[in-house]
Amino acid sequence: MNRILVILILFCCIAAYPQSYRSIPNKAFVRGEKLTFRVAFNSALTGSITGGKATLEITEDVKLIENRNTYHVVGIGKTTGLIEMIYKVNDRFESYFDQDALIARQFIRRTRENTYKKDDLVIFRQRDKLAVSLTKIVKVPANVQDVISAFYYARTLDISDLKPGETFEIPFFLDDSVYHSRVIYKGRETVKTKLGKFRCVAFQPMVATGYAFDDPYPITIWITDDANRLPVLIDSEQSVGRARVELISYSGLANPITAKIPD
Repeated sequence: MNRILVILILFCCIAAYPQSYRSIPNKAFVRGEKLTFRVAFNSALTGSITGGKATLEITEDVKLIENRNTYHVVGIGKTTGLIEMIYKVNDRFESYFDQDALIARQFIRRTRENTYKKDDLVIFRQRDKLAVSLTKIVKVPANVQDVISAFYYARTLDISDLKPGETFEIPFFLDDSVYHSRVIYKGRETVKTKLGKFRCVAFQPMVATGYAFDDPYPITIWITDDANRLPVLIDSEQSVGRARVELISYSGLANPITAKIPD
């Protein structure tokens, strides 16, 4: 009887003091940050043309989920010009992720690509290690991300000890599946964009091969080598050509941009 009583007391203590969350220091971004990108395509058929625009914005609202503050990010991607006449895209993604732990809480997807349509809402039950979508309940690893929160979490990582060729992994959930994206650190490079020259650090994230990609590492991302970790350039080699995503404007940054090289 005494043993049963002890077990009951321990159970009540565990229930009263639930599993704690990690705490990730973040000096890279704040509410109000807005990034705008231009998307250009290059193929043997079309040559080089500007074909799209994308924005990522951290809204000012603070939503409580499980009594914890969250960031709310809205990502919008649209085709423009000639590309829109051939293949129309109008996508909207929203992510609510934990302000202190930087883990996914809710993910909202509205995809419109030609005749293809997909809407989804994913609730992340992080304590239970479950992701609940409109169609499925999936077991997920601890501290799992959605595709947007993964990007913001990656901006906070300390890479000071990384050497070129070394890797790290970020687990994320998309389309009712868990992916473990291995990211290769390529080193420091200088890149030139419409906004000027920037000292950057380069990464290559692993993607799923298939419809769009033949190579598991077709994407290179250059982010500013300063406290903001801004993605100034993304180059992607696809099955039908290349895509170049370039940062063309920014506002609401957490820090001054010190990685830009004066003209």
